[in-house]
Parts: sequence; C-alpha cells; structure tokens
Amino acid sequence: MLLANRGFVNDAHSASSGKGMPGVRVLGTSIACESTVAEDIQSGIDAALGDIIAALTRPLTAEEKNPQVQKEPQPKVAFKGTLRRFNEFFYRKGWGDGLPLYPPTEEAVAEMLTGTDLPRDHVVAKLIPRLGKATVEKIAVNAVMAGALPIHMPVLLATVDALADPKTRFDTFEVSTGSWAPFLLINGPVRKEIHINCSSGALSPGNMANSAIGRAVGLIVKNIGGARKGIEDMGTLGNPGKYALVLGENEEESPWQPLHVDLGFKPDDSTVTVFFPNRYTQNVPGQTSPEGLAGSMAGLGIRSLAGLVVIPDHARIFKSAGWTKQQVKDFVVKNAPRAPGGRGGGLKDEDFILVVAGGPGVWIGHHQSAGGFENEFVTRKLQLPKNWDKLVGKYRTLVPTYVKY
Repeated sequence: MLLANRGFVNDAHSASSGKGMPGVRVLGTSIACESTVAEDIQSGIDAALGDIIAALTRPLTAEEKNPQVQKEPQPKVAFKGTLRRFNEFFYRKGWGDGLPLYPPTEEAVAEMLTGTDLPRDHVVAKLIPRLGKATVEKIAVNAVMAGALPIHMPVLLATVDALADPKTRFDTFEVSTGSWAPFLLINGPVRKEIHINCSSGALSPGNMANSAIGRAVGLIVKNIGGARKGIEDMGTLGNPGKYALVLGENEEESPWQPLHVDLGFKPDDSTVTVFFPNRYTQNVPGQTSPEGLAGSMAGLGIRSLAGLVVIPDHARIFKSAGWTKQQVKDFVVKNAPRAPGGRGGGLKDEDFILVVAGGPGVWIGHHQSAGGFENEFVTRKLQLPKNWDKLVGKYRTLVPTYVKY
C-alpha cells in the first residue's frame, strides 16, 4: 500500500503501473504537502488511520491478485476527418498542448525526416517517466504536430539527447511541483540558417523556429516521455515557459566570444545548451557603468543554476571598459548576497552562464533554477544531414515581413 497526498493519487497510480505494479493500493491523505504544522499533521494521520488499517487488511481482489496492464491498440492511422475534427480528437486523447495541431500525416512525417540522416527507428533516448522510446520517427511526429520544419530536426534530436543526460536532472524537474521548464540556448551558424530570433523579443511569440522548437519539445516530453499535466507533471502553478523557452545567442552583436566557444566548441559548430529554470525575471540596472551593470546582476540573488542574459549594448559597455566576460562573472560571484545566517553565498563560476541576446533597451534577463538539485548545463553539438544546404535553401525566405504603418 502507498500513502500519498490526495492531489497525487493519480500520479502514484501512474508511477506504480509504470513500474509493473498496477495493483498497488493508493490511499490519499488530507495532510498538506510538506506541512510543518504539527496539529494538521496529527489530525491528518488520525483521519487516515482507519483507512490505512482497512487497506492493509482487506483481502485482495481478483484484479489485485492478477493485475493486467491495459494496452490500447496502436493503429498506423489514428484518425481521418477534417482539420477541426482532427484537433478535437487529439485534444480528447490528451495528445496536444491546448493549441491547434498540425496533422502528422505520413507525407508530413516523411518530409520532417529529411532533416536528419538517422533511420526512423533509431532510439535517441528513453524519456521519463514512462521511459518512452524517443525514436527519430516519434520525434518527427511531434515536430509536425508543433508546426516545426525539417530544418528544426537537428535541434530537436540534440535536445532530446541532452534531456536524457542525468546532469540536467530532467528526471526530477519534468515531474516536480516546482514547474521547471526546459530552456534551450542555441549557438553557432544554425541560428541564422533556421531563423532563430536572437534579438528584440526573442522570448516572445512571433518567430517560427523559437516557438515551434520549444513547443515540439513540450509535446515530445508529454507524448513520448509520458509527463502529463496533473498526473505525472505535478507543477503546482505551472510555467508558461513550457510552451517555448528557446533563445539564440546574439553572436553578431556580442563583443565577446559566444558560449559554445567558451565551452570548447569551434566557432562554426552549432550547439544547443539545455537547463531547467523555473523562474524568469527582468530588471533595470541602476547605473550603466560596468560596476553598476555587474552589481545589478550580482543583486539578482543567484542561489543555483542560472542564465544571465546581457543585451548587446551592455556587453559593449563592459568591453569598452576592458572587462572580459570572466571578469564580469568573477564580480558577480564575489558580490552575490550572502545566504541567511551570514553564511557565504556559495555561488560558483560554473553555477551560471553569461550570454548576450536581445535587442536595444536597458533590461537584464535572469533565468534561474531554484535550488540544490546538483543539476548542470548540458550542451550538445548538432548533427546536420548531408542535404543541409538544400534544406536551408528551401526555407530561406520563410520569414515574417511586416507592412509599415
């Protein structure tokens, strides 16, 4: 028998079934999660005690003695009908994210697969919580549903591979109450080739690559990994970043070498760096001197893994005053606020990355992963298919062109 907060009963059933124990009895309790109020804890125990004794002593039913995992048949064609009916069908099945989807027809999936040289059945990773096999074909299916293009496949394949790296702590963050969201930082020539927005409004809607890649990752995590909202993904408040948290470093406007070169990759390599923040803030520095800018970054209260996003104008201020990126990081580490009780802040150089992105303005961006999970940044080099130049040429002009008012 298993005890769980009553809000986690479905999660507990899913977890036990996924581990081959669908017949485990789960009892929901009324005690608030992580309660520190002794009276509430005791009253919750008292209220549950009778049910606990009954669950432990009641004879097993025939189903509990011989539980059968229910498996639905998986037809090659899941649905035929209009676009509206298709979306209603997929929504009822729980395969979407609340927005309209593109039908993953055989033709559309075949076109998506032109974005990689890997075979359809190649398993890129097994994703929690169901340990679903993320094959190239399944990734392509979800990419089509998200409205992605074949030129987005290298980013998606590298991202899925990165998610499976234990250093990301994806195993915790994707199903936690803390509402972490996968953050993808893209470097190298691929940014321009697939039209990743690295400048003004890069984290806002409006750019296909940023939006569709982020959305596709969310669908992959849900449909292949099996992290469904309110069942396995138990985010208490949720996170809008789960729709699309994709950013390209604005390398052309940066006076420093980009992140992937800092990490030892070649300038003409293309990479994706993955980590999981669950909070995003922006602030305006009180002064635009190097010390004022760096002081504003230090004052953001970094306590764990974080990405600091510096706009090009601020980066140029640092550069003109002779500050290297490492000097900025050293200043932030030295001047970060101390933890409660007077202890050292504990911030280390490797706890955060400093990247240049965004457009004109005065804001500093701060993505942070709330604390103490020993997670790390994970970077993967993109593997481009042999037909890459042809693919890029096919979609080169697929960019928004705004009419002047």
